[in-house]
Parts: sequence; C-alpha cells; structure tokens
Amino acid sequence: MRRSFAPALLACSVLAGSAEAAPLRPNGSDLFAGAILGNPQDAGTISRRCDAYLAEIARRQAVLENGAGAATVHLTLQTFDDVNNLLIAAAGEFALYREASADAARREAGSACEVKVAAANTRLNLSRKVYDRLKAIPAAKADPATRLYLTRSLGGFERSGVALPAAQRKRAQDLQDKISAAGAAFDREIANGRKTVSADPAELEGLPPDFIAAHKPGPDGKVTISTDYPDLFPVLSYARSEGLRRKLYEANLTRAWPANDANLRVMLDLRQQFAALLGRKDHATLVLEDKMLDRPAKVEGLLTEMAAAARPAAARDYARKLAVYQMGHPGATSFNAWDNAWLSQQVQKRDFAYDRQEARQYFAYDNVRDGILRLTESLFGVTIRPWRTTTWDSSVEAYEMFEGRGANAGKLIGRFYFDSHPRPGKYNHANMINLRQGLAGRAVPVGVLVMNLPEGGHATGLMEHGDVETFLHEFGHMLHHIFGGQAARWAGLSGVSTEWDFVEAPSQMLEEWVYDYDTLAKFAVNAKGETIPRALVEKMNAARYFDLGMTDMRQLALSNISLRLHQGPAPADLGARTRQLDAEYDALPLPAFAQQQDSFGHLNGYSAVYYTYRWSKVIADDMFTRFAKAGLRDPATALAYRRKVLEPGGSKPAAQLVADFLGRPISIDAYKAEMAKDR
Repeated sequence: MRRSFAPALLACSVLAGSAEAAPLRPNGSDLFAGAILGNPQDAGTISRRCDAYLAEIARRQAVLENGAGAATVHLTLQTFDDVNNLLIAAAGEFALYREASADAARREAGSACEVKVAAANTRLNLSRKVYDRLKAIPAAKADPATRLYLTRSLGGFERSGVALPAAQRKRAQDLQDKISAAGAAFDREIANGRKTVSADPAELEGLPPDFIAAHKPGPDGKVTISTDYPDLFPVLSYARSEGLRRKLYEANLTRAWPANDANLRVMLDLRQQFAALLGRKDHATLVLEDKMLDRPAKVEGLLTEMAAAARPAAARDYARKLAVYQMGHPGATSFNAWDNAWLSQQVQKRDFAYDRQEARQYFAYDNVRDGILRLTESLFGVTIRPWRTTTWDSSVEAYEMFEGRGANAGKLIGRFYFDSHPRPGKYNHANMINLRQGLAGRAVPVGVLVMNLPEGGHATGLMEHGDVETFLHEFGHMLHHIFGGQAARWAGLSGVSTEWDFVEAPSQMLEEWVYDYDTLAKFAVNAKGETIPRALVEKMNAARYFDLGMTDMRQLALSNISLRLHQGPAPADLGARTRQLDAEYDALPLPAFAQQQDSFGHLNGYSAVYYTYRWSKVIADDMFTRFAKAGLRDPATALAYRRKVLEPGGSKPAAQLVADFLGRPISIDAYKAEMAKDR
C-alpha cells in the first residue's frame, strides 16, 4: 500500500471569514466537487487544480494562525483537521495523476504537485502559531479519540522541528522540500524504468498457452517481453529457458539504474541531515518514534526473532529446490536467483502434486473481481453495485458500497475504483490510494486500487493464484478505508490513519480466504464453466507452506535494507551496500549485477519502515486465530472484526484494537506455528 503524510480526496467548500472557520461542508457549494471523478484533459488542468488546492490550504492555515480568543476543540482542532483533510485530499488526488494518467505530461504535473503539497504540509507542521493554538486547547474533558488525535498531531509538529529557532525551522523546511523533490524524481524514474527483452518463440516453451497467444512474434521474428508483472511473473515461474529467465530477471533488477542512485543518495543524505537537525541519531530513530515499534532496537529484535523461526524453514525450502535443480545440473551445490520461481513451482508439482498452471485456468480476472466483491458482501453484510461515473481510462471500473444486503441495502457507505491493468508509464506495483476520507455525516470515503493484473476473461485475463491473493490484499486496504470512515469525527483518524506499522495487518489477514475452498468455489471456474475441484484446492493448501521460509527471509532482507540504509548517510556504493544488507537475511542473496535499490519504491514512501509488512504479518496471523477457530464465514466473528478493528480507524492505539478483538495482547506464536508447518 502506498503511504504518505496524507491519504485522500475531499470535496471542500470555500468559506470566508477571519475567525477560525466552520467545518468544511463536503456536500455543499464546493471548489473541488467531483475532482477525481473525471479525467483532466491536460497537464495545465492538473496544475491549475493544484494551485486551487494550495490556495485554499494556505487560506485556511492563515485563518488558523490568526485565530483569536480561546482555543477549543470545536473550532481550533476542527479547523486544523480541515486543513489536514485538504492536504490528504491533494496527496491522494495528485498521486493518482502521477501513477495512472495517460501521458507523461500529466503524470509529471501530478508529481510536481505532490512536491508542492508536501511543502505545504511541512509549512503547516513548522507553524509555531498553529502549534501554539493546538497546544492551548483544553482537552482533558474531550473524548478519548479527540485526545489521541491532539496528542498525535502535536507530536507530529514536534518531529517536524516546530520547536527549533526560526532560522533552523527555515532549514527544516528547505531539507523537507528537497527530500520531497528527490522522492518524486525517484518515483518517476521507477515508473519510466520499464524494460523489455527479446526472445525467440522457442524460448517461451513451458509458458501457458494464453501467454504465448498474447505474445506474437514481431516482424523480426522475435517476441517482446516486458518487466510488467503480467509478463515477469509467468516467465520467471514457467519458462524452461534459463537464458530467458536470466535476461528478464536482470532487466527487472536493473530498472531505473543508474539514474535513481543520485535521487536515492539525496534522499538518504538529507534525511540524515534532517534527523541531526532535530537532535536524533539518524532518520530511522526519528521516523520510528510514533510507530508501534518505536525504536530501531525493537525493529532489529523483531527481525531477529522472525528470522529464528523462518530460517530453518528457508533451509528446507532451499534443499527441496536444489534437489530439483540437481536433476538437470548433476553435482550442483547451489542455484541462481533467476531459477528460484521456476524451481518453486517444480517442487510444488513434484512433492505436492500441485500444478500452478492447472490452478490458473480457474482464475480469470473478471470472475476473480466479482468473487472478491461477493465475498465482501456476504462476510460484512453490505451490497456492492456498479457506479456510473466518469473515469480516467476506459478500463477503470467503479463501484458503490451500501450498508445491508440486497433489497435491504440502505445507506451509501463508500465508493471505489479498480484501475487493474498495465499501461505504459503507469505505476507498476499494486497499492490503494485514499481519494476521500470518510467523515460521519459529512463525507463518503472514496478510494482506488491501482494494480497490474491481466485483463479480461479466460482468453486473456488468467491470473496466478498469487495475483488473486494480491487483489484481495489490496482490497483489504479499501475495506479498512471505507469501514473506518463510517463513524470518524476527524479526518486525521479516519480509515487507515492508524500507526503506520499496523496498516498492513488487516490486508494480510484477508489473504487467508483465497485458500478456502468454499470461498474459491463461488468464483473460480474454468473456460468450460467447471468449478475448481476440491482436490486441487487441497493440493494448493498442502503446498502453501512450502517456500514460506525463503519468502519471509527475503522480506526480512528488504526490511533490513530499508532500516539500515536510514541509519546514517548514503554509502559510497549503494548497490554493494544493498546487496550486503540483503545477504544478512536472504536465503538466496542478490546476484552481483542486481541494483534493486533503484527500483525499491518503498525507500521513498516507507523510508526506514518496510518492516511494517513483517510486523503486520505477525499481527495478521494472530488475528486470524479467531477466524480459524470460529470459521472463515462465521458472521459473528466477521462482525466483531469489522466493529473492533476496522471501523475504529485510528481512533484507538492499534495494540488496543487487536486486544479488543482477541481479548489479549499481540503474540508472535501464530507466526512461529505457521513457519513450523513448512515440512
């Protein structure tokens, strides 16, 4: 999931007045109504929209800074939240323009505005007048969520440098602006870093028929294959040609290199300087202060404890793969990184009688999409219908969610888009962008999933089972965003506005449903209309714990890279240092040619906290124990999960949300038990 200081689109009103403003009226006469629902025709339109946002943010900030009289929750904190909501609005909207616009000019205009919005956010958080107004609010009698919001907000100001002398605050603004600009350039290079390789048609041997049919030879007799996910993953998993696998693997791990080394170096060095300005040892120390794991030592301890559970499983995984590799390479004592995915599915076939290609015939995109929507309806008691609205591309799908089922469906509670398929220049990973925060009685949450999945039905849109898992994971963020916006008083606590290192947990837990036969049987059918066989799903489940060890050690390696690169200035050789940090955990370390740091997009948005995914995995496994005991479709458990974990959004500390659902504190035991299943 994409993460920034601010995650949504808000339709806001332009209100005059010199006193602290009345709350924004999202459904009133507003400046930005329907902003993202259309398709800006050119870069100029995007730039003008950016200027309008920034002008309104600045106007409202000035109102807040010049407020007279006693500071109150009703006026002062509300005015601050409205400014914050506008920043959230702009961050989401212009991120989408950057990620999904049809041409480079519009994508660059979105990126340029993101930098300006980040600068506006920094100005707000360095405003001593705003800080002093918030600090003066008497909150002792406010509700717990309001007190939590105020405490978190004041902490954010302090970590931005608001307590520094004026000259140093100016330095803090300059550093943050330069960091944002480097981050935007880093993201642009990744988006434009798509590579292709040429292959002889014979090199496609082993790939699924639909893949081969979609990759016809060109006039030169060669087939062009890209680093886009719908090409990358099938080739690495199924192509029998080691040469083709290596070419594409190397192309993928050198995307955006060497150009992004310069951008990454600027980010790392300036983040270190900013941390030093605030008296912190390094950026990792600073950025962790408001997380569940609030010190680098805690993160390091987590990685060590998880590795102790995953490393034995990884060794077993490696031995299985090596045994298969030795069948074609007698005497080999190791195998190459580009052979890993191919060997994984070979082991699944040999040791578990599970063939991914047999399974993928049941996962056409259209059916998977509809199945995920129906699962959501039955599990959480809602109704989802197509939403007739304009979109930014003809392939984008739009939906509305209503409380209640079928004829009893009532209140509109959310709107969302699926931008599911690759396009040139489009963001090439998968994430959820908040386009509008939900506010009780004021605004319906809106979001978009930006993904890169095959398009269509059985002829062109067959997905890997792992793609189904990714889809449901990202939609889990959407559910958190929508359900967490139903009762929210404050935009800054709405939806996924929880501690950063909790935000992946609900989505990771939802992945469990794609291994459930009763769930899959409702949408997984082949071209003949035949439902996926129970026996095949049983094989899938038998094979699912194989490779968890190596996969998790790889994720721990990425977490180590993310953390350790942010514990000092940029190293002299970024590629070499990245490979070194990877090798401390990865069971199959990166090869010497790898320059993954330049396409590791999380180094911008997540900086030092990629460990979020591993800590969230621990929480997800723990929360799932309640479903495992009661049943995946138990309505009482699903309702409790919605009410206790999703709907509160960020109104309680995340540890309390989990304890409310489980009746006890978070435990790592479920994660350790899962790793032990890899036999």
